[in-house]
Amino acid sequence: MAVYTKIKNKDVLTLSNDYKIGTVTKFEGIKKGIENTNYLLRTSKKKYILTIFEKRVQKRDLPFFMSLMEGLNQKKIICPKPLKNSNGKHLSTIQNKPSCIVTFLKGADKTNLNYKNCFDIGKNIAKFHKVTSKIKLYRENSMSIRKLGNLLKSIKFTSNKVAPKLEPTLKACLKNIKNQWPKKLPSGIIHGDLFIDNIFFNRNKFSGFIDFYFSSNDYLMYEIAICINALCFDKKRNSFVMNNKKIKNLIDGYESIRLFSNKEKNALNILCRGAALRYLLTRIYDYFNTPKTALIQIKNPNEYLQKLIIHNNLNSYRDYYK
Repeated sequence: MAVYTKIKNKDVLTLSNDYKIGTVTKFEGIKKGIENTNYLLRTSKKKYILTIFEKRVQKRDLPFFMSLMEGLNQKKIICPKPLKNSNGKHLSTIQNKPSCIVTFLKGADKTNLNYKNCFDIGKNIAKFHKVTSKIKLYRENSMSIRKLGNLLKSIKFTSNKVAPKLEPTLKACLKNIKNQWPKKLPSGIIHGDLFIDNIFFNRNKFSGFIDFYFSSNDYLMYEIAICINALCFDKKRNSFVMNNKKIKNLIDGYESIRLFSNKEKNALNILCRGAALRYLLTRIYDYFNTPKTALIQIKNPNEYLQKLIIHNNLNSYRDYYK
């Protein structure tokens, strides 16, 4: 569930006047997602998305996200466009929380991706990377490999429900990954959270990316590592199995626009391990640290524990690209 802030008619009236979007005839909360509160706003002619930023998003980062989406729209990358209010600003305040209104993106996420979908995703990630290499914005990755140590220290391991000896295992794994982390790979602004629910298709045709609130400057190949973890595993009963054909199509799509260097290819395994650990740690944090009364959706950490183990048993680029 992702409706943490409940808005009223007067809130919507104030926003509709401030952003000059016309009379809102209906508004409804969107339950997908876990970070922010989202509402679908309907007017007589158009639809918009209202996002209210909750505690997990740093207020100082919001101008970066707004400028990034604005810049992407100017470069014809399909994504929501943030609107400006009567003060010429993207951001407003609702119930003492920062908020924005963005254009509605047609389409929806797909539960199951086919190989063509993976190719199209890779192709459009490369287009995104080519554009963002020319956008002069910078935000440090708040979930980079350097930041994971503090996240690990903050987890209150109160049981062995996820796995026995989990804490020392994670510490050893993080140390190993940090020691092998590559240096000086091609970098730029990455989306940083391209899970299946942030990629839209309309009539089985790619229709855009949404939710740029983890975007930052990092290795371009790290984006692919995140996508391999998020998009290229199939669930069979209670186990996750890596789908090499999906990975091949993802990479082939990307390389139809931008070729990877040998150094990037050689780093794929360690980047995949780092990406798997990043999502494993955030899920474990939520699993152990979130009060039972909280509204946040707790995702099962075992998924990324399984994926991390799979990556730990692989070595080369050829293990992925078959």
